[in-house]
Amino acid sequence: MRVTSTDLGGPQAGFSLSRSLVTCAGLLIAATLVSGCGSWFGKKQDVGEVASPDVIYGRADAMLDKQSYESAAKQYEEVDINHPYSQEARRAIVMAAYAYYKAGKFDDAVSSADRYLTLHPGTPESDLAQNIIGMSYYVQVLDPKRDQTNARKALQAYQTLVQRYPESRYAAEAQNRARILRDLLAASEMQVGRFYLRHNNFLAAINRFRVVVSDYQTTAQVEEALGRLTESYLALGIIPEAQTAAAVLGYNYPDSKWYKNSYALLQKYGTRPQMNEGSWITKTWKGDGKPA
Repeated sequence: MRVTSTDLGGPQAGFSLSRSLVTCAGLLIAATLVSGCGSWFGKKQDVGEVASPDVIYGRADAMLDKQSYESAAKQYEEVDINHPYSQEARRAIVMAAYAYYKAGKFDDAVSSADRYLTLHPGTPESDLAQNIIGMSYYVQVLDPKRDQTNARKALQAYQTLVQRYPESRYAAEAQNRARILRDLLAASEMQVGRFYLRHNNFLAAINRFRVVVSDYQTTAQVEEALGRLTESYLALGIIPEAQTAAAVLGYNYPDSKWYKNSYALLQKYGTRPQMNEGSWITKTWKGDGKPA
């Protein structure tokens, strides 16, 4: 049995069928375009909708509670990024700093805390931000033999906290840590100074011991520093400075072994401890021998 075009309605029917197929295809394309036009004309899709600031902040808090610190930090940052003028945005910045600190991302913690202090100085969380900066540097402090850049930055941060926020709940701990850091920095200077002294580089040694006497007078290292200054100045033949170092040492620490050693050294040179007004040590310390 032969089937011809006539059986399908002839040439006109074939044309009508083709036109119908084209029309349907066009309608399908149009429908697809219409469905996608929403995003073109500003209509947000459900997937891309930004949550409210309190919702994002709540997610960050939940992550912090679960100790997912880095994820929490990023969520806190999302609050500020998406809702910079919201009530939650300000505190979110300092909480991001805290979360980064807990995550061990100390550079990020300092950066966030600095940003908070720049944008919101004098606000209730300012002391917390300053404390985060101090803590971030403090936990990176090593022994006196290593580079003490972080120790110096931590000390500066804690001193700033105590000066600006004396009533802060973090002030007492900041003062204690500042004392520890001063001892550490003084010990570091002494470590280097002894090295120079052993190698008879007396001027370099004096510069190190001088830092201890000038900047760290309240530390336990100052006794030895004054004794080492006496020794170094005598080695260079600078008697007045050696006398002054020993005199200050004897006035403040009469029972110190360093004073006994210094006194004995001066006797070998036919002299004794004596304050000299032109000495930098005299200018650094009060006339009665007490720290300036």
